[in-house]
Amino acid sequence: MSGGLRLVIYDRSCTGRHGLPGLTHAWAAGAWLYRGRGSIGAAFGARGWREAFAWIGRQSPDQPIAELQFWGHGKWGEARIGDERLAAAALLPGHSLHKDLCALRERLLPAGAALWWFRTCETLGAAPGHDFARRYSEFFNARIAGHTYIIGPWQSGLHSLAPGQSPAWSLTEGLEAGTPDRPERARWSSRREPNTIHCLNGVIPPGY
Repeated sequence: MSGGLRLVIYDRSCTGRHGLPGLTHAWAAGAWLYRGRGSIGAAFGARGWREAFAWIGRQSPDQPIAELQFWGHGKWGEARIGDERLAAAALLPGHSLHKDLCALRERLLPAGAALWWFRTCETLGAAPGHDFARRYSEFFNARIAGHTYIIGPWQSGLHSLAPGQSPAWSLTEGLEAGTPDRPERARWSSRREPNTIHCLNGVIPPGY
């Protein structure tokens, strides 16, 4: 794709009970739609972060990555595939995912031009979310985006952070119970909440 690859990773493990559809099916359908309209070049359902990063590494390895979206579950300051957490600790040498993150960093467009968008619940919310956004934007020298609310068809509290910036959104945005340092429960997204987009919107609006 012109300007670099645009890829989607989604959690393949979130299937419904007793053979019924689960969120994985919704994410797979959404990825098919995004590909059909040319918003992304490829998508993959992963059962773990190592599998996700291995797939990324096989995608046109001679081309840079302009945008990576992850569709799955999250909590404050982390994103999850199944029970496997991607958090600030993964950026430290010795962590099982550190080498994979370093390899991904080498593939991203330089000079802060790449975007990693966590389309997950709460990842950028409260104090852990602020810390996550700062650490990941600096480590990858890329713009990090995510949400402060529980997301579904409506996805509220969308913000992004470029390298060298400090989060400008409130530590209490999207927080229903607990404190910024000890969040307990997030609010649900709705059309009237701040910085809300629909799940079919594949572009971050200006100023978010």
